[in-house]
Amino acid sequence: PNSPLQYPIQGYTVRPLTPTLIPGTFQLFCAGTRELSIESSSLVFLNELLAKVSYTSSIYHINTGDLELEMRTFLRYPQLKVLLASIQQFYPNITVIIADDSLEPERISGKNIQQYIMPPAQGWFAGRNLAVSQVITKYFLWVDDDFIFTQNTKIEEFLKVMEAVPELDVVRTYRKLLNRQNYIATCEPGGCLIRKYGETFHPLPDFPKCSFTHGVVNFFLARTDAVRRVGFDPQLQRVGHSEFFMDGLGLMMVATCKDVEVGHQRKTKENNNPRYQEFRKPKNIGGFKSQLHYFKNHLKCVRYSFKASE
Repeated sequence: PNSPLQYPIQGYTVRPLTPTLIPGTFQLFCAGTRELSIESSSLVFLNELLAKVSYTSSIYHINTGDLELEMRTFLRYPQLKVLLASIQQFYPNITVIIADDSLEPERISGKNIQQYIMPPAQGWFAGRNLAVSQVITKYFLWVDDDFIFTQNTKIEEFLKVMEAVPELDVVRTYRKLLNRQNYIATCEPGGCLIRKYGETFHPLPDFPKCSFTHGVVNFFLARTDAVRRVGFDPQLQRVGHSEFFMDGLGLMMVATCKDVEVGHQRKTKENNNPRYQEFRKPKNIGGFKSQLHYFKNHLKCVRYSFKASE
């Protein structure tokens, strides 16, 4: 039949509390309610419509499965347990995925915890790749294993920003001591990259506390499909974070927001593992990182510019 449903589209998105006009021989009732009602005199048309209807929530509750939380851990179980306890306190129903490449793995059990044991010392980015490969939600939150959630760690604020700005791929939190780790990148003629720390671009529309940037710290919410397109280079085993954002230049849109905060655990005698420091700061790692960084991104040099802290 010559049905208006033959339009070349993928489906319908029906938002809560928003009247939606669907062409065809249907009556739609959803304005101002939490329920969607569709009436039609044709069962064939009705079934055809239902096959194309998708529902996207614009009112978020963190326990509804909009995202999962990812982390990689290595020789820092005391810090990991503190982090998990804080997550359980504020978000008891969120799924936590842990990629663990510790030398002597310790089983971590608990509600909604998925621990994946890797071969020992596979590295930072290999762990990230494994964790992200297990994500089944639209978004994921990445957090270092030595952070700690507080009353101001409002993940739902990230979700509001991401849904309001569909072009955005990554949004990160604000920490005053780490704010200089925001950076923007510009290129000079001849292939020289300038990394300007502590600087951002213009604010996001309708979100004055958020600004566009290029690189952020290790606590961010991201679109799963966008991160998978860029990926994490497993050659960077011991030290690597900004390299991911450099690989994503031109592929991802990144922002930093001041609505959400996260804590960082202090180092103590109880949680300081000397073996971790041996792997964290290996000798001669800088030369290898630079060679890989320059080769992959067709660079001749990298210059750094620092802005005074706010």
